[in-house]
Amino acid sequence: MTTVSSPSSPWQNPDSTPASDSDPTSPPHHRDRGDDAESLDSFSSMTLNAEDFNLPDRIPDSNRYLNTQTHTSPLESNSPTTTPPPSLLHLSFNQDHACFAVGTARGFLILNCDPFREIFRRDFARGVAVVEMLFRCNILALVGGGPDPQYPPNKVMIWDDHQSRCIGELSFRSEVRSVRLRRDRIVVVLEQKIFVYNFVDLKLMHQIETFANPKGLCAVSQGAGSMVLVCPGLQKGQVRIEHYASKRTKFVLAHDSRIACFALTQDGSLLATASSKGTLVRIFNTVDGTLRQEVVRRGADRAEIYSLAFSSNAEWLAVSSDKGTVHVFGLKVNSGVKDTPRIASNVTRPTSPSSSLSLFKGVLPKYFSSEWSVAQFRLVEGTQYIVAFGHQKNTVVILGMDGSFYRCQFDPVNGGEMSQLEYHNCLKSPSVF
Repeated sequence: MTTVSSPSSPWQNPDSTPASDSDPTSPPHHRDRGDDAESLDSFSSMTLNAEDFNLPDRIPDSNRYLNTQTHTSPLESNSPTTTPPPSLLHLSFNQDHACFAVGTARGFLILNCDPFREIFRRDFARGVAVVEMLFRCNILALVGGGPDPQYPPNKVMIWDDHQSRCIGELSFRSEVRSVRLRRDRIVVVLEQKIFVYNFVDLKLMHQIETFANPKGLCAVSQGAGSMVLVCPGLQKGQVRIEHYASKRTKFVLAHDSRIACFALTQDGSLLATASSKGTLVRIFNTVDGTLRQEVVRRGADRAEIYSLAFSSNAEWLAVSSDKGTVHVFGLKVNSGVKDTPRIASNVTRPTSPSSSLSLFKGVLPKYFSSEWSVAQFRLVEGTQYIVAFGHQKNTVVILGMDGSFYRCQFDPVNGGEMSQLEYHNCLKSPSVF
């Protein structure tokens, strides 16, 4: 296997000259280990096309489907679990939200959202804390984690599921917090630094200093064309926007308190941010940094925002928090439509009642009305959930760190409580690990 070390990695060959921090375009050092070098040569010459490298539609005979029978939600039943599920370390959607990855204390599995089913799983002896997919490609990025990690937490392992082994790795001096993939880039997030690599040859393209980022917050655009990257800036409440096509960097002071969560539209034109206070979500234009809209989470108490997600057409925004409710907001700006900041008005879309501006005097900008969510779905409070919009119209997929999977539907006209279409727990099947 061929390994690649970061410029500051203590694991690189001492005889080599490391790339300088002052020259972010310097390539990292490559170490060859005999015959295994052929693996990365093959990887480097691959065209990472999701259409060419699809995950299997069916699980091999050695694996079994998860039980896809619709179960009763834990909100409706308190039946005990016969065997404790494995410790869940990671949840993430792939780039188009068609699949999701689960990392546990004993490996990882990949599941399809609609219909809900296990695509494949890999049983390891130890834990995997990051599983980053590349659409439905066979290449994944893995990072070990948990009390007994499968791989060192300071390494990103490039896993080829066709070969069922790692074909490359990236090493760093500190723990890897998260990884983001595009067809042309690998983005590795450390607590105070981000490295951007070319996917084909693992050449270091860019490195970014950030404010303390223990959550590994980072978002990259997935549309065709050059990448837009968003990460924490250099001070509390600030975000940094990198437009690689125009080689422009934009800093936006999005909030007074620390950034808790953010999300990009697929094309990278709009950015949603939430702070540690968790009462407001702000929508920015990434090109000029202007504030386009603000939405208000119901309830004036503080909340920890866990997840933000745009719909594919940027018409809706989903928000999850530690209060146990997923909200869907209607957006008045959308990707590719340029408008000007609105004058304050009590007139809103009929399905999204607006509260009086006087209630938030001194909090909201004068040109914004405070907009409540259109639809809500109640969950078990205290569990961390992530959200995405489903491929079927007006549907939301919700994943919980307790292994829960919900698919819900909202009424875009009348709003109100979402209806639950299905519920599963991906960790309760006896076939899982």
